[in-house]
Order: sequence, then C-alpha cells, then structure tokens
Amino acid sequence: MNLEEEFAQHRGELVAHCYRMLGSLHDAEDAVQETYLRAWRGHADFEHRSTIRTWLYRIATNVCLNLLQHSSRRVVPSALGAPGNDPEDLHAQALEVPWLEPFPDQLLGADPATVVGDRQSLRLAMVAAMQHLPPRQRAVLILREVLTWPAADVASLLDTTTAAVNSSLQRARAELARLKPREDELREPHEPLRRALLDQFQAAMESKDLVVLEGLFTEDARWEMPPIPTWFSGRADVLRLLDSKLRPGADRRVLVETSANGQPAFALYIHGADGQYHAHSVKVLTLTSAGISAVLAFHQPALFPAFGLPLIHRS
Repeated sequence: MNLEEEFAQHRGELVAHCYRMLGSLHDAEDAVQETYLRAWRGHADFEHRSTIRTWLYRIATNVCLNLLQHSSRRVVPSALGAPGNDPEDLHAQALEVPWLEPFPDQLLGADPATVVGDRQSLRLAMVAAMQHLPPRQRAVLILREVLTWPAADVASLLDTTTAAVNSSLQRARAELARLKPREDELREPHEPLRRALLDQFQAAMESKDLVVLEGLFTEDARWEMPPIPTWFSGRADVLRLLDSKLRPGADRRVLVETSANGQPAFALYIHGADGQYHAHSVKVLTLTSAGISAVLAFHQPALFPAFGLPLIHRS
C-alpha cells in the first residue's frame, strides 16, 4: 500500500474526529484537508515512532485546536434560551450564530460496525454537549474516551504532563455528566419498534396526519430548526407547529430516509410551483422506547450533497 492509499483509508474516521472537535462537517473536511497537506509536507521527517494513523490523528488534533482559537462553539437553538410557543413567530433572525451541523453516517465508510462503534460519541446531543468544553479539554476527552489513547500519548501531543491530562479529563467528565443527554436518549428501541416509528413518522409527515404524529412523540418532545433560533418543547407545542407549517393535501412533501450521527434521519423535499420537489431540510430523529423524543430539523439545503442526496427529488 502506497502512502496515498494509506492516507485515504483513514479519511472517514479523521473527518469524524475533526467533526467531534469542531461540530461542523464543513470545518471538519477543511481540517482533514489541511491535515493531509501537513502530512505530505512533513512525511520525509516522519520517524515511524508511531503508526501513520496515530501520526495523522496528532496532526488533525493540532489543526482543530488552531481553528478553535479563532471560532466560537457550535450550538443548537435550545442552547440559546427558552422555547417558544408561537408557530407564526419563526423569524430567521440575523444572528451571527455558528450552528451545530449533522454528520452523514455514509462518510464513515461502508462497514456498519464502524457506525455502531462511533454512534454514542457522534450523537447530536453528545456532540452538542462536548461543544461546551474548552478546546483542550474537548481534545483530551475525545482522545482518551473515544480513541482510548494512553494519557502519556495525549500529554505528548498536547505538550503537557500526564497529571495535567488526567486532571483535564476529570473536569471534562464532570462537565459532560452535567450536560450530556439522559441515558434513554442514547439507547434506541429495538426492531421492530424502531422500524415502525420511522415508517409511521414518514407516512404521517407526508400526509400531515397529526393524529398519528401525536401518538409518535413523547410528552416532552423537542423540535429545533437551525438556523431558526425559535424551538419548541412538549408534544402539544410541537404538534401546533406542525399543524401551522405542514401544508395539507396529497403530494405536498416527500421524505427520503437517510442517517446522521448514528441516528435515523429524513431529508425533506417540498413540492414547488415548478412541479418538482426541492430540498428543504434534514431532520435527525432521537428515538426512545416511548417514541420520538427530539427532532433536529436542519433547514440547510446545502447539506444535501454531503448525504449523497440531490437538491431536486424526482420520484
């Protein structure tokens, strides 16, 4: 295997690593590109004291830490304030907010075991929680807990001591314990309940069947729509939002199933005046045994190509 092939085989996991650090798919891909540029330039000095994979992770982590010196943490609407309750007050305010972005599972490669193994650390709620950590704490947590690096190796990468790494990890764990999602938000229901929830959600959204949707959402369900800062909490308010925004009638919408952050997702296409279905949003669902507990609907059609989806859907 030549160097280019060896670099290429690690690309998916490096993008996922940078995404955990940065909370943005676009920024993560830029960081990996910079990682490869630095690796090509520095390969002649690589002394093979570690594997190529470990060396690339070292470069990528430093690239991310440099980027985080000049950027703010990525957030979701619920991190900005209390929920709203008026579906007519959904102004996409001119906020200079760096929003969290979804991560297409297909970027991890074709091996389903890889997706399962990375699922918990890539879940949207977990990545959002990690964004609250200072960058170096975030790096320590990911390197130690996700990649299971020894503390001494993390200390070497960050040019610090093993004691400092262990202390930083302890603080990061404490903060994450306060912020991370409940355990039931990290455990999806088993088949066939999972399949039934997704099939019913898809059909009910396409037909605007509010009765079915009411039965699918948990009582404390959340619906968020970045870059719209207004979000909704509670089944009643979520249904009020959908009643207001889903146009009635057949063939108004098409949902195409995909997956993001190790979670089920749907790409929503809206029927336009030209008779075609246009990209609208990517909706990432959080499922529990009690039903759908959260929907993060990213109103960003520019995300569709990253999911291998066209901007115009032809059924």
